Amino acid sequence: MVPLLEARNLEAYYGWSKVLHGLDLTVEKGKVTVVLGANGAGKTTLLRAISGLIRTTGEIRFDGVRIDGKAPEDIVRLGIAHVPEGRGTFPNLTVLENLRLGAYTRKDKQEVRRDLDRIYTYFPVLKQKSNSPAGLLSGGEQQMLAIARGLMLRPRLLMLDEPSLGLAPVVVADLFRIVRAINEDDGVTVLLVEQDAVGALEVSQYAYLLETGHIVSSGPADELRQNDSIRKSYLGY
Repeated sequence: MVPLLEARNLEAYYGWSKVLHGLDLTVEKGKVTVVLGANGAGKTTLLRAISGLIRTTGEIRFDGVRIDGKAPEDIVRLGIAHVPEGRGTFPNLTVLENLRLGAYTRKDKQEVRRDLDRIYTYFPVLKQKSNSPAGLLSGGEQQMLAIARGLMLRPRLLMLDEPSLGLAPVVVADLFRIVRAINEDDGVTVLLVEQDAVGALEVSQYAYLLETGHIVSSGPADELRQNDSIRKSYLGY
């Protein structure tokens, strides 16, 4: 089976500074894949590279077709939703207006309405606050809105950049539960970038460990979670 996403010898640059160094990465259809690493490891850069936001060399393939060099908006239209670190919601727009923006590339208006109802089952607080400005939401609610907006694209691949950042543990646990449900119930493939190794490994099937732009370890999430040397050296627990 062709992987949904595949990167080969991927390098990424900010100006002349190389941040990713020859990465090989595979994301299988229907799975949750996590990329772990400390601040500065290159995790956010990886997602930006896939989304076409920075200069890259090497190959990036989506469902077997090369997408490196494509414009970001064309990559979105292929069904790749990128939820960036920092949420990126529009604070002066209502929750509902933010969600509708997530579906801006879609023409199936009736299905959009159905998807909105489905998303409200995942995030009932967003339905309760649908007419409130996004800027008045709590940090956890804004993160939920950002993920929900990404889902309104009806993506084949949902890329989440540090969804747990700055949130209380109880909110993080709820977010990871929702990520698992999105994957298992809707079949959405997820590429998750995280520093919270414990929670991320519990919802993932496969994991990569990134350090200063290099993949230093990879394997089934259960194996990385149980590897004492990896846990102590890299995962912090």
